[in-house]
Amino acid sequence: MKKPILVAPLNWGLGHATRCIPIINALIEHGFTPIIGSDGNAFNLLKQEFPKLDFVEMPSYHISYAKKAKNFKWSLIKGTPKMLKAIKTEKQFTKQLVKDFELCGIISDNRLGVYDKHISSVFITHQLNVLSGNTTKISSKLHQHIIKKFNECWVPDQRNEPSLSGVLGHLDYFNPNIKYLGPLSRFEPHDLDLTIDLLALLSGPEPQRTLLEVKLLRELQNYNGEVILVRGIVEEQQNVSKDGNITVYNFMASKELEKTINQSKLILSRSGYTTIMDLAKLNKKAFFIPTPGQFEQEYLAKKLESDGMVPYCNQDEFNQEKLNSVSNYKGLCNYNFELNYKKLFNLFQSE
Repeated sequence: MKKPILVAPLNWGLGHATRCIPIINALIEHGFTPIIGSDGNAFNLLKQEFPKLDFVEMPSYHISYAKKAKNFKWSLIKGTPKMLKAIKTEKQFTKQLVKDFELCGIISDNRLGVYDKHISSVFITHQLNVLSGNTTKISSKLHQHIIKKFNECWVPDQRNEPSLSGVLGHLDYFNPNIKYLGPLSRFEPHDLDLTIDLLALLSGPEPQRTLLEVKLLRELQNYNGEVILVRGIVEEQQNVSKDGNITVYNFMASKELEKTINQSKLILSRSGYTTIMDLAKLNKKAFFIPTPGQFEQEYLAKKLESDGMVPYCNQDEFNQEKLNSVSNYKGLCNYNFELNYKKLFNLFQSE
């Protein structure tokens, strides 16, 4: 009998869901039965990718961003009661899922309440340290305290430098329950003609996703070349429209997006960690606009710029002339890390 494993990514943008895709495929290849648990856009995206798997809708964290960067932290603090309620609910929900599906393991990507002390539970994160300005020490300690409730913590990065996550994914001391997987990506590089001049990828919670979409549609109207904009809104059907020189997609499934990125000369996107891993896998040139006020994305954008890989600017400052600076940077590159999934999944074999 195939062992059922719950895979539960957080619905915060699409990154947590998309980086779980290679893990879900590997579970299937190694004889496990993945049960997918999420909500919102992440839930819809994975249902598009794995229509034959069982799905359960998890409690929503109700994550939203402030319109202004200076209000970002206050917006998250204000939403904490709802988040704590969702975490409490998902703890009870997970207990029931363990019984209903006779689970032998859990893989939670940043869902803080999805674990069970009676079966092997894994937490996926690239944020062992959670940057939050002058409260970074407190937020990091709280996050590490939650991580300790899981049997293992999987970090999608390299243990040693050079790394993509920097201080986010590395502690001053080594914890044996931490396993470094190397960068995770659902994509593979292909040698295709570069027929798309600029690909803009949007994702993340509202209202910032929409604010950036409106700005890009305005700023890129006179861009000299073919522009494709993927809105990052997963719906039942794909919609394609033309706005001047810009072709707009509501979303793309993995295979189409993989081909489109491979065919693109330049990628314009948020500096979300999963996007960084994807573009590194495909050896791409990029320009980043971090989500205003999100310390993690701002840190990653600054790190990659200082490493000479990718330029960035703040959202308010962006115009198409900023893209000219890309030629001064080397772009992202793949570390060719080989992950032994059979060894990784040994944790679930004893259940």
